[in-house]
Amino acid sequence: MKNLTFVFCSVILIISSCAKIYNSPEAEARAKTHKIIAIAPPKVSIAASKKVDAEAIKEQQKTESVNFQKEMYSWMVKRKMQNRISVEVMDVETTNAKLKKAGYFDDNAMTPSEMCDALGVDGLMTSSYSLSKPMSEGAAVAVGILVGVWGSTNNTTVSLEIHDRETKKLIWNYNHKASGSVGSSPAQLVDNLMRNASKKMPYSR
Repeated sequence: MKNLTFVFCSVILIISSCAKIYNSPEAEARAKTHKIIAIAPPKVSIAASKKVDAEAIKEQQKTESVNFQKEMYSWMVKRKMQNRISVEVMDVETTNAKLKKAGYFDDNAMTPSEMCDALGVDGLMTSSYSLSKPMSEGAAVAVGILVGVWGSTNNTTVSLEIHDRETKKLIWNYNHKASGSVGSSPAQLVDNLMRNASKKMPYSR
């Protein structure tokens, strides 16, 4: 069966969004062998602004990474409790503690396969979030955001991937572009993102 690319658009909690999904030919078969997965700390980038200190933005990117990771974990656990996904998900604290022990947070480059080995999981969900401004309300205040600094709309580009430990291959990818309102938050974005992504996620029942 040929690789499947699925394109769709939706309007849920955000102004507009479009996404593209890829499943490898072996995604379903490999996903069935997974008993536990982990969610890696997302890579977050926030557009620079002349009115905001670069170091403040860097710290905010770290904060938003934790926010998105926790929201993704909560979303997955809730669906697991509803028997809507087939795998267990390692909690964020354990995931980050094991990655820290392996040197991940010391700027040591690690492949998804190496991260799986360090975590002792069957699969790994990685992600990246590109934001035109901070999403968390408290975070925005922390970096001294002023009216008009980033504008009222938050344009976001998100990529989710699932990697298989045994084959060391990418088995699933989801790319999402959206334009949100001022009230958009990590929780809202993740909920919309994951609900759409889960329609074709290999762990979904």
